[in-house]
Amino acid sequence: MRLRNFLKFTIVSLLLSSCDNDILTTDKDAAQGTTGTTIQDTNSIAKDFYPTSTTSAVIHREGYSFSYAEDHEQSEWVAYYLDEEDFPEVKIERPYFYADPKVNTGSATYKDYTKSGYSRGHLCPAGDRKASVELYDETFWMSNICPQEQSFNAGVWLRLENQVRDWALSKGGVYVATGPVLKKGLPTIGNTNKVSVPELFYKVLLSKDQKEMIAFLMPHEATDKEISEFVVTTDQVEALTGVDFYAFLDDTLEAKLEKSKSTTQWPM
Repeated sequence: MRLRNFLKFTIVSLLLSSCDNDILTTDKDAAQGTTGTTIQDTNSIAKDFYPTSTTSAVIHREGYSFSYAEDHEQSEWVAYYLDEEDFPEVKIERPYFYADPKVNTGSATYKDYTKSGYSRGHLCPAGDRKASVELYDETFWMSNICPQEQSFNAGVWLRLENQVRDWALSKGGVYVATGPVLKKGLPTIGNTNKVSVPELFYKVLLSKDQKEMIAFLMPHEATDKEISEFVVTTDQVEALTGVDFYAFLDDTLEAKLEKSKSTTQWPM
C-alpha cells in the first residue's frame, strides 16, 4: 500500500515540479488580505478567510492554504476551515514526508530533520483532514511542517489541537490560522536548507458565525499548564508576526474581537 503511494507521490511530484509557474501563487492580493483567485479548489470556503502574507508566497491546496517563508524554510501560517466532517473516526495509514513541489524556491526536506533532535510538527494536523486519504496525505508535505520538540508536539500542542476539534463540533465549525513566530537569528537545523527552529507557536480561531475569536501563543517547550493560560489577544499575535488575521471583518468588529482575551464563549 505505502509502496504504491510512494510511487504515486513521486510521479505527482515530478509532474508538479515541471510546471512551477502554474502552481506557485505569489499572490499580491493575498498580501493585502483579499481573496486569491489563482487556484480553484474545495478549500475556497477557507480562502476567503486567510490572513495577509508577509512573503507574498501564498499557496493553496484542497484542504488548506499557506504562506511560505523561504528565509525560514517553513510556512509563516497555515489557514483552513474545520468542522465535524473533516475528522471522522477512521484510521488512515500515515504516508511519507515529502519536499513540497508547489514551493518553487524549494521547501525543506525530510533529511533536514533527521538526527536534529526535533520532530516534524504539523501545522494543519493530519487529524484535521481525515475526510479522505488524499486530504490526509497532503498534510505531510514539508511546507506544512515545523521543527518541534517532541514533548511539545505530543504535549500541550496536541492538547490544543484536540480542543480545537471540540470547538469545531460545538460551534458548528471554526476557521483556523496557525503557525510559528518567525524572526531573524533563530537557531536552525539541516545542513542544506537551514530550517529555523521557532521559539513560539500560535493559533488564532474564528467561530463560523464570525462573532467569537480566540488566540493562543505558546512557548516552544514542554509544559503541564492548562491551555487557557496561553490565551492572548489576536493583536498580540499580529504584533509579533506582522500578519493581519481575518482582515475581511468589519473594522469595528475586528478591532473588538482582536483585543479580547475572553474565554467565556470558548469553554476548555
